[in-house]
Order: sequence, then C-alpha cells, then structure tokens
Amino acid sequence: MSEWWQELSQVNRGFYCAAAFCSVFFAWQMISALIGLGDSDVDFDTDVDADGIGDADHTYDEFEHGAETDATETVAAFKMLSVRSIIAFFTLFTWGGALYLNNGSEMGHAMTLSTIWGLAGMGSVAGILYVLRKMTHTGTQRIASCVGSRGTLYLDIPENGSGEVRVLVSGVLSNVKAKTSDGSALKAGTPVKVMRLLDDLTVEVTSVSG
Repeated sequence: MSEWWQELSQVNRGFYCAAAFCSVFFAWQMISALIGLGDSDVDFDTDVDADGIGDADHTYDEFEHGAETDATETVAAFKMLSVRSIIAFFTLFTWGGALYLNNGSEMGHAMTLSTIWGLAGMGSVAGILYVLRKMTHTGTQRIASCVGSRGTLYLDIPENGSGEVRVLVSGVLSNVKAKTSDGSALKAGTPVKVMRLLDDLTVEVTSVSG
C-alpha cells in the first residue's frame, strides 16, 4: 500500500485525498436526506421578510402569505438540491480524476472524463433528491391521521399566514401546510402539536414545550 502511494504523483495523491473527503461528506448528506434531517441544515432567510411584511401591513390576506411561504420553500429546496448536487459532482469528479490518472491517462483526457462523470452524478442526485422531496409531501395522503400528533415546524408561520409542519401522516414523515389558531407567528424548528384539520391540505397547530 505504501509503495503504491509513493509511486503516485502529487496531483494524483491530491485527487485521492479530495475524493475521500468528498465521499464522506456526500455519504453524510445523502443519509441525512433519507432520514429527513438534512433539510434542517438550510438557513431559511425568512425572519426579516416575514416579520417586515407583517409589521408594515397586517392586512395582507392569506393568499399573499401563502405565496410568500411557497416562494420560501422553493428557494430552500433549490438551495439543498444545489448543495448536494455540487457535492455529488466533486465526489465523482475527484474519484474519476484519481482513477484515470492512476491508470496513466493524460491530464486533459482525465479531466474531461472526470467532468462528464461529475455532471452525470450531479444530475442523478438532483433527480433522486427531487423525488425524495416529493415523497415527503402529503399530496393525496390522509392528513387527518396526523391530528393529535406532535411534529416540528419545517417552515416559519408568519403572523396571520401559513407555514409547514413536518409530522407523521399515515406513518410517513410528511410536510403539511399549517396555521396557528390565533394567527400568531411561529419559527421553524418549534415543536408543535396538530390540533385539528382546517381543510384537505391544512392543519391547525399550537406550540408545545419539549
């Protein structure tokens, strides 16, 4: 093993080290995505926007609040897809570079093939995570089954507006549109209890301790 390592060029060693680092980071990101933890990594920049809008004009109707929430969710999803896709790109790119150089390929040829592998991995991971995200949304699931359950706010609930709560729906961890009973604001990450079903896609929640 040591002889093999010593025979490698400095560039090839760098690629192997980078590939090992990217692989660990990539594995951690994918595992967190599968068990539903990774989305909490995103820093939702909603504090200023949501609060500022609420302070400026409390008469915004629910359509406007809903549009703001949908836009925030879309940006957050794009951020996570972008980060994980980029990690996937560098993971395959560095492994490709290490292996192609190790097999004696010229630098230019190795970089070209590695880039192709990286782009393919980037697209594949983006597609996989997009499907996973869709699977966590309730869609036609029976939302009523989550009434009485506890969950965690996934997206801020602005004053007199709606956000999202992450809760079990028919045994599946899902994101459900949520509002508070008194129209008060709640921050993402707040533990809540689902009190009742407001409509086919929306539940009423209240904050709980612990």
